[in-house]
Amino acid sequence: MINPRTYQDLNEHLEALGAAGLLCVIDTPIDKDKHLHPLVRWQFRGGIATADRKGFHFTHVTDASGRKYPGSCAVGVLASNPRIYEIGMAATAVEVGPKWLAAIAHPIPPKLIDVAECQEVIILRSDIRDGNGIDILPIPISTPGYDVAPYFTAGCWITKDPATGVQNMGVYRGHVKSCDRVGVMMEMSTLAGGYVHWKKYQALGQKMPVALVLGAPPVVEFTGPQKLPIGQDELGVAGALGGGPINVVRCKSVDLVVTAEAQVIVEGWIDTDYLEPEGPFGESHGYMQVEEYNFVMYVETITHRRDPIVTSMISQVTPSESSVIKKLAYEPLYLDHLQNHLNIKSVKRVSMHEPLTNLRKIVTVVLERGVSQTEVWRALQGLASLQPAVGKICIAVNEDIDPDSSDHLLWAIAYRANPAVDMQILNYRSPGHVPRTTCTGTESTLFIDATLKCDFPPVALPTKNFMEEAKAIWEQLGLPPLKPEMPWHGYDLGQWTPEWDEMAAKAAAGKWKENGDRALKLRTVLNDPQVDAAGIIAKLRSAGDVDRS
Repeated sequence: MINPRTYQDLNEHLEALGAAGLLCVIDTPIDKDKHLHPLVRWQFRGGIATADRKGFHFTHVTDASGRKYPGSCAVGVLASNPRIYEIGMAATAVEVGPKWLAAIAHPIPPKLIDVAECQEVIILRSDIRDGNGIDILPIPISTPGYDVAPYFTAGCWITKDPATGVQNMGVYRGHVKSCDRVGVMMEMSTLAGGYVHWKKYQALGQKMPVALVLGAPPVVEFTGPQKLPIGQDELGVAGALGGGPINVVRCKSVDLVVTAEAQVIVEGWIDTDYLEPEGPFGESHGYMQVEEYNFVMYVETITHRRDPIVTSMISQVTPSESSVIKKLAYEPLYLDHLQNHLNIKSVKRVSMHEPLTNLRKIVTVVLERGVSQTEVWRALQGLASLQPAVGKICIAVNEDIDPDSSDHLLWAIAYRANPAVDMQILNYRSPGHVPRTTCTGTESTLFIDATLKCDFPPVALPTKNFMEEAKAIWEQLGLPPLKPEMPWHGYDLGQWTPEWDEMAAKAAAGKWKENGDRALKLRTVLNDPQVDAAGIIAKLRSAGDVDRS
């Protein structure tokens, strides 16, 4: 290793995935314009369990004309499932959140070096032409049938604040238009750092230097989509994630530094005088983004390894690779925001709904039972306060509800929320990253308090001991393997008495007739003027008995 480091590059990451049985190596020719992304997409839309999704490494990439590309293309190798992400982070599932928070709080500045793998081959502006520019790279079409060009989807775009010199790195889509021109959408709606820098260069009347990093080490790739404060250098956070400084090297034609262990670097300038039509392209909100005017990059220099691996990311309809990356990165930030910045210690978890809705729109906060409603509403409002475009529907539930289950959420809303008093609407929210339509305008947020407001009767399933005994019998009989789903046994929610426990125990022991004798003793005559029947019924109801009207 020429330059010592504490983190894995992409090649080492692929080796680790292979050793873990999480990488499919495809050596047969695959058309990048027609079949490459659809092939990987099937594992997200084909009923394959999350844990069984894998990364793909295509070593023989062709295009619609049959052209063979140098290098290779890796898709889904960053986060097709959470385990792949954990391997890239060198962290277990429980360590990921604390590792992110520590890295953001204590970044490690990058280390500048002189010689880098990403600059083994250099193509200068004077040598860039058709067939010897960015079109030498095996960039796939993400949504064949709708996309109008190959797109960079896993590239980290680096820009620099002209006033402070602090760099920003974000993952944006890049529309390949020619051998030396790329359209780029820097998420104006969410105030991405690249867009903020572009506005500053525009005010100065200058073009903006930019570098596109492809195939960076995983800790660098994961930092690009993370939402960090504008003005914080993502490479410092990546260094803290990786346990040491990220090696960087100066670009050849622009005044920026880039990750030394990347596979490919595309250097150039973004025009601040002109915009060009860009798209259509299948976006992470799950719909096609129609053609619109966006930034354009002019390529000055391309550098790469001798045998580069180009990464591409599965996005579009969620779940997807990009949504796994964002879910595992965003949820710890929201939990920290509520627990530590707003000091709501009763918050136990934050969950962002992923399938189809793409994380930002439906967010659930889990609170311990018995917390005051003022804290419930502070938590709900806190969900909507961290980022302008996150939290269209914010739901509060208790710990017995699984926030990742839409069935659980609807169950809680159906029985624990009164729309008249437990729902509120906040107007004038940003629509954020959404399809551009004629009705796109400001958004609103719906807050739903679906927590328990009082004691409830138990969940109507057999108690845990009986379900466990039955499960053992099931397995002895050789029936199909079980995958318990919450709730798989009944549990107490406060409206229950020891006497009813005794009666249930008698019933299970075959002594249910004793319960019938008890009922006989407690019977009452409703038309007896000397018996307070209404009082007895009210007492039974307040204790949680069934409606006997």
